[in-house]
Amino acid sequence: MTYSGAVQVGGPADVHELPDLMISKIAVGAMNNNAYLLRCRATDAQLLIDAAAEPAALLGLIGEDGISAVVTTHRHGDHWAALDEVVGATGARTYAGRYDTEGIPVPTDVPVEDGDAIRFGEITLTARHLVGHTPGSIALVYDDPHGHPHLFTGDCLFPGGVGNTHQDPEAFASLLHDVEAKLFDRLPDETWVYPGHGDDTTLGDERPHLPEWRERGW
Repeated sequence: MTYSGAVQVGGPADVHELPDLMISKIAVGAMNNNAYLLRCRATDAQLLIDAAAEPAALLGLIGEDGISAVVTTHRHGDHWAALDEVVGATGARTYAGRYDTEGIPVPTDVPVEDGDAIRFGEITLTARHLVGHTPGSIALVYDDPHGHPHLFTGDCLFPGGVGNTHQDPEAFASLLHDVEAKLFDRLPDETWVYPGHGDDTTLGDERPHLPEWRERGW
C-alpha cells in the first residue's frame, strides 16, 4: 500500500517502507500528536520518536521486539506524556536536546547537541538543534543512501509554516533562521517531512512560502 502519512487518533499506523528503514506513524492523544517508530530492516532494532501519549497504543506498536531508544523532540508535555511508561516497559535509552532536558521529567540518558549522530542497528539519524519553539528543540535527519532524506521536525516545521513561537518576534526570527539555515539550505526539495502533529509534507512544497512566513511573522 502507498504511504500517505494521514493518520487519526485511534486508527492504525501508516507505514513508510524504505530499503533500509521502516517508518510507522501513529496519532495519539487529545492533541493529535504523531509518534514515529523506526525499524532497521537489517537488524530489527527499533527507535521511537516522541512517546507522546497513550502508552498502551505505543507499546502495542512497538511489539515484543522492544526499542533501543526514545528520542524526545522537545520539552512540551504533549510530546513526552507516555515517556515514563514506555521507558519503564522497554528499558530504552532516552535522548533529547541538551537545552530542553530540564523540562522533561524523565531523565535524559543522552543530551543531544546540533550535529550529533543517534544510531540504532545500521541506521544513523543526525540531530539539528532548532531554537525558537523551545530552547532545545531538535529535528532528526535520516539521509537515505538509496534516495532522498527523511526529516522528523517535532513542532518546528509543519505544512504551512514553522512552529508556534507564542507571538514572540525574537523566538520567531530565531526559529525561522534555524529552519532555513539547517534544513532548507542543506537538504533537497525531495526531503520528506514528518511533523509532530498532522500531515506530512516536503521541503519542496514549503520552500516557496518562506518569504510569506517571514512577512507575516508566524
